[in-house]
Amino acid sequence: MKAWLAEFVGTFWLVLGGCGSAVLAAAFPEVGIGLTGVSLAFGLTVLTMAYAIGHVSGCHLNPAVSIGLWAGGRFEAGKLPGYIVSQVLGAIAAGGVLYLIASGKAGFDVTAGFASNGFGEHSPGKYSLLAALVCEVVMTALFLVVILGATDSRAPAGFAPIAIGLCLTLIHLISIPVTNTSVNPARSTGVAVFVGDWAVAQLWLFWVAPIAGAVLGAVVYKVIGSKD
Repeated sequence: MKAWLAEFVGTFWLVLGGCGSAVLAAAFPEVGIGLTGVSLAFGLTVLTMAYAIGHVSGCHLNPAVSIGLWAGGRFEAGKLPGYIVSQVLGAIAAGGVLYLIASGKAGFDVTAGFASNGFGEHSPGKYSLLAALVCEVVMTALFLVVILGATDSRAPAGFAPIAIGLCLTLIHLISIPVTNTSVNPARSTGVAVFVGDWAVAQLWLFWVAPIAGAVLGAVVYKVIGSKD
């Protein structure tokens, strides 16, 4: 139960911090933080929570990460349902808080995006479904390689949160124009449910691609990280 609560809180922070920076601060007049700031915000949420709750739950904050860790032999299958439900609920709770804050500004329109992930007409750069699929699979795969490598018993102790947080920052720097960057089904769900319509209709991709990428990343790390 403590691990589930930790995953709820951690994922809440990821969505509130990351998506909140995109919705509230990215284009704020004259002092907006832009795509670089949003990318850094997502990385900082993971870095800070990894130190805060890593010793409680492992700080997955992401159904794809939990599944990838299972595929990599680092997590028990029986724990997956509880973790995934906690992550999704935390993300939706954060989306709700963000909605309450953002709607306090005159002219707020949730259908304008609300940091939702999308492809085609709903991609920031109008990238195709295929481009979005490839991007999400590859980015999540490399994310898992970094996570598995940084938390390997042979890696320098205590630095994993930094490597993982910076990796997520880099992923966002690369892929925000393509899909608004998911690599996390919970993060995508947490805001999509408030947008509805197209965001929910396209949500399937942001479950399928990150999970496929996470499993692929686990397989890759098993090959390159083998102790044989």
